[in-house]
Amino acid sequence: MPNDSLRWETLEALKNSPKGNITFNPYWSARGEDILSGYEDSLSLSSQSGVILQNLNSKSPQAAVGLSFSSGQSSPGLTVSVSSNGSTHDVTVKHNTISLTLSLKAEEEQNDDENHQAPKSNVDEIISPLSSPTMSLLSPEAMAMAGSILTFEEEQHKKAKMAFRVHQERLEKLVMMVATAESEQLKRFEELMELKQRQEYQSMLDMIDRETKESIGRQEKLKEEQRHRLKIQNLRLREVEQQRLREAELERQRLVEGKERLRNLNSIQEEILQLNQLLEPSTQTQTAVLSSVGTYSTRGNQLCSQVSEVVRKTAEGQYPSVEDMTVAERALHEMRTQIRLMQEEAAKAQEEEKKKELAESQRKLVELKTQQEAQKKAEQLAKERAQKQGLQNSADDTTLKWYKELQESLTQCIQSIEQLSSSKDVQTKKLKLELQKAATIPISQISSNSGSRLREIFEKIDKLLSGHAVVSGGKSISPSHHPQGLDFVYCKVAEKFVKQGEEEVASHHEAAFPIGVAASGIWQLHPRFGDLFLAHLHKKCPYAVPHYPRMKDGTPVDEYQRILGYRVDDSGVEGQDSFLKRMSGMIRLYAAIIQLRWPFDSKHTSPTHGLNHGWRWLAQMLNMEPIADITATLLLDFLEVCGHALLKSYQGQFWKVLLLLKEQYLPRIEAVTSSGQMGSVSRLRIFLENLFQEGQISPPKGQLTSIFWRS
Repeated sequence: MPNDSLRWETLEALKNSPKGNITFNPYWSARGEDILSGYEDSLSLSSQSGVILQNLNSKSPQAAVGLSFSSGQSSPGLTVSVSSNGSTHDVTVKHNTISLTLSLKAEEEQNDDENHQAPKSNVDEIISPLSSPTMSLLSPEAMAMAGSILTFEEEQHKKAKMAFRVHQERLEKLVMMVATAESEQLKRFEELMELKQRQEYQSMLDMIDRETKESIGRQEKLKEEQRHRLKIQNLRLREVEQQRLREAELERQRLVEGKERLRNLNSIQEEILQLNQLLEPSTQTQTAVLSSVGTYSTRGNQLCSQVSEVVRKTAEGQYPSVEDMTVAERALHEMRTQIRLMQEEAAKAQEEEKKKELAESQRKLVELKTQQEAQKKAEQLAKERAQKQGLQNSADDTTLKWYKELQESLTQCIQSIEQLSSSKDVQTKKLKLELQKAATIPISQISSNSGSRLREIFEKIDKLLSGHAVVSGGKSISPSHHPQGLDFVYCKVAEKFVKQGEEEVASHHEAAFPIGVAASGIWQLHPRFGDLFLAHLHKKCPYAVPHYPRMKDGTPVDEYQRILGYRVDDSGVEGQDSFLKRMSGMIRLYAAIIQLRWPFDSKHTSPTHGLNHGWRWLAQMLNMEPIADITATLLLDFLEVCGHALLKSYQGQFWKVLLLLKEQYLPRIEAVTSSGQMGSVSRLRIFLENLFQEGQISPPKGQLTSIFWRS
C-alpha cells in the first residue's frame, strides 16, 4: 500500500499522543474512575476553527484535513486526524481546537442577550458540518491506517476477551478450588470444633466426676471426723457423767459420814452429859470427897462446854468435821478418865469409912431381908390370886368405858367438820387446804436440832389452836374464817401428831422426845387436843388403851384386821414387821408424852396425862392374856422409853412389877409365842436381866437436855 510507510510514523504519533502516554493505574476501579474518561467526548469546532484551517491550508496547500466523528466504529477518543504529505499534526492541535471551540461557545453564551439571531446562526453554520454522523477528510493512506488500527483493535479486543475468558475460567476454577478447599477446611474446622466440644464435654464430665469423687471423699472425711468428734464428745460426756457420779457419790458419802459423825457426836454429848451428872456432888457424897468432887465437876462442865460448842456448829446446818469429832472424843475420853479418878477416890474414901458404916449396913441388910420376905409373901399371894382368878382377856370395864367415850368424841368432831371437809365450793376447798397445811406442816418440822426452833413451832401451833391467825406459805391463815375451822384444826393437829409417831418415831426412836414434849405442852394448854389425840391413837393402835378387840360375828376379816391396827388396801394386809414397827412408834410416842412436861409453862400446871397413866397401862397389860409377838414388843418399847421415869417415881413398887413381869408374865408370853416369833421375847428377857443385874434402868436415848433448849 502507498501508505505503508506512514504506519510507523502513525504509531509513533499515537505513542506520543496524550492517549498513548496514558499510564495504567490499578486503582482506577477502586476510585470509581474510567480509563477513557475525557477521551470519549464528542469533539466540536469553535467559531474560530475556520481561521485556523485557512492558516493551515495556506501553509500546506496540499494538506488534507479529515474530521471524523465517532459513530461507534472508530477508536474511542480519536475524532480528528490531520495528514499532509504523509505527516500528521500533533494531537495537541486537536486539543487546541477543542479548547478554542469551547471558548467560542462560551463567548456565544455570554453574548446571547445582545445578538440573539446573528451569533446563533454563525455558530450553527460552523458546527453544523461537525454535527453530521460521519465526515471523512482523510487520505487513502490515513484511511488504510485507520482500518488497520481498527482491525488491530478488534484483534486485540478479541485476544483480550479470550484472555479475559481464559483468565475468568482460571479464576472460576481457582474460586471453585478455593471454595472446595474452604468447604473441606470448614468441614475440618467443624469436625475440629466438634472434637474440641467432645473433648471439652468429656473433660467437663471428668472434672465433674473428679469433683464428685473429691466431694464424696470430703463428705466421707467429714463424716469420719464427725464420728470421731462424736466419739470424743461421748467419751467426754461419759467422763463428765462419771465425774458427776463420783462427785455425787463423794457428796453422798460425805453426807453419810457427816450424819454418822453427827449421830456419834450426839451420842458423845449424851454420854458426857450423863457422866457429868455423876460428877455432880449429891447429898449422899461423903464429906471427905466433896472437895475433890467439886474439882472434877468443874472440869466436867468445861468438857461439856467444849462439846456443846461443837454441837452448836451442827445446829447451824453443818456437819461436824473430823477435827470436831476428835475434840469431842478427846473430851469424852477425858470425862471417862475424870469419872474413873473420881470413882477411885470415892472408893478410897468409902474404904476409909467402911468400918463406920458396917453397923449401918448390917441394919439395912436386916431391913432388906424383912422387906424381901414381905415382898415374897405379896408375890405368893399374887400368884395364888392369879391361879384362882386367871388373867383377863380384855381391858376392865372402866378402861373400856373411857376408850368408848374418846371414840365418841372423835366421831362427833369428824361429823361437826363434815361440811368443811366435803364441801365442793372452790373457796371452801381452798380454805380447808390452807388450814390443813397450817396445822400439819409445822408438826412435820419438829426435830431435835434446835430448841429455839421447837419453841417457834410450839407457839405457832398454840396460836392456831387458840383461833388466832398464823402465817403459812406467805399467807395469813385463821380458823375463824369458817365456823368449823377451829374444830377442823383441832382434829388435824391431833391426827398429825399420831401420824408422826406412826412414821417418824417408828423410823427414828429419838424423835419421840421433841414430838412428845410439844404434844404434852399443847395438851396442857388445850385439853381438848389431848382427848382427840388419844382417840386417834386408840383408833390406830388399840394396844395403847390397852385393848385387844374381839372379832364379832359377821365382821369381815379385813374389817377386823383394820380394827386391830393393820393397814388393809387393794394389795392386801401389810406385813407383820411393818405393823409392829408402826405400833412401836406410837407406843414410844405415848410413853414419851406421859413423862414429859413443856419446860416453858408459865402457869406450872400439872400434866393432864402423867406417869400415873403409864403405871395404869403397864398394870393393865400385865393383867391381860399376852398376844404373840405384840405384847413382848410393846412392853419392851414402853419400858425403854418410860421405864427410867417410872422407876424414879415409884421405885420399890415398880421393882415388884418388873419382877412379876420377869418371873411370871414372861413365861406366859413364851408359852403363846411360836419359835419363829421369839426375837421380841428374847430382847425383852435380855432387857429385864440387864436391869436386874445393874439395879437400874438407863435413861432413854434422845432425851432432851438443858443444852438442847439453849440451842
